[in-house]
Amino acid sequence: ALMEQNGWLAAGSDFPVEHINPLYGFYAAVARMDLEYYPEGGFQMENAITREQALRAMTIWAAKSNFEEHEKGSIEPGKFADFVVLEKDIMQVDVKEVPKVKVLQTFVGGERVY
Repeated sequence: ALMEQNGWLAAGSDFPVEHINPLYGFYAAVARMDLEYYPEGGFQMENAITREQALRAMTIWAAKSNFEEHEKGSIEPGKFADFVVLEKDIMQVDVKEVPKVKVLQTFVGGERVY
């Protein structure tokens, strides 16, 4: 698998082919099921990644894939500070709940826009 070969990978939504909601991609990477929980037990679970790997794949590793890890991908002084505040901790809730988690706030460039 790519994760084993490289030690990191980038992930995104593949919109407009797939849903734009990044939580759906996070869920799919970890659970390996669709939003209707199919297939039961997950598809090729040997290719699943952990929640931490999925979060990194959608943040710092995605930025790294574009050579932009010094500007985005993590919350640090001098970076863009684009992030969301979620109603629940996606690292802790039952994995089947992840796609249902709501965004409470959105920040772009450190400014609250939602």
